[in-house]
Formats: sequence, structure tokens, C-alpha cells
Amino acid sequence: MRVGTKGRYAVVALVDVALNGEKGPVALGEVAQRQQISLSYLEQLFAMLRRAGLVVASRGPGGGYRLQRRASEISLADVFGAVADGSGQGEGGRDWLSGPAAHVWTGLDQHITGFLSTLTLADAVRGEARNGSSGQPGRMASGLSADVKLA
Repeated sequence: MRVGTKGRYAVVALVDVALNGEKGPVALGEVAQRQQISLSYLEQLFAMLRRAGLVVASRGPGGGYRLQRRASEISLADVFGAVADGSGQGEGGRDWLSGPAAHVWTGLDQHITGFLSTLTLADAVRGEARNGSSGQPGRMASGLSADVKLA
């Protein structure tokens, strides 16, 4: 699983929806303003998140998005998977999943997917992460674990 910008923004936006959605659907314009993310980019992300069954849209006055399931039932792997292109290609069109080091990237992808599968959107909302080695809760910076540097 590629940990890219789309997934990072999707997590940030869904955390915003989770935090602000108790009163009803959250308008993407509000998310865009609070999180300083382009509205058109959010619209693209939320179309993918909706197709993946992670959010539900409501139209009209007071419309917006809400989570399809409770935040504790949505893994961060679900979020990253929903917005991933799935090609295995990185920037520049290089296919990293073939060639002499393919086993390295495949193994790394499996570890990342495993780690993100242990975290839920609720964990990101609370700013918690499970330490991969001890299983103990830890603090997350900007909703992402210090165990995985996502620079």
C-alpha cells in the first residue's frame, strides 16, 4: 500500500468529519477551510471515499458528508486503500513492484498495510497509535504515528 498525499489528506479530512459530524452532515467547504485543503481536491477524495463505502453524502441545504460507519470501525488501511491508485507505480511512472528489489517493496507494503490495519479513524481522532512492537498506545503527531515517518 502506497502511503501518499491522497491518503494523508483523506485521513485529515475524515478526522475533521468525525470531529464535526455529531450535529449532522459536514460540508466539504467547511472542511476545506478548516484544513486548508483545496475544495476541488476534497471533492475528488470524497468521491473515492463514498465509492469505498466510508462516507455518505446528503444533498441540499444542510447537506454534506458523514461517516458511513463509526470511526472505530474504519481502519486507516481502509482510508488509504480507498484513495490508492493501485498501480504500484510511483512518481515518474516507475513500476516499483517489479525488478530486482520488488521483494523489498512488497514486504514494505505488507508492513505498512499491517500497521495501518491496526489503527482506526477513532485512534486518529484521539491522536493515539499502537506501537508496532509493544502494542502500547502512543502519541501521534498530526494524526499519524511516529513509528512510520511519512515525509
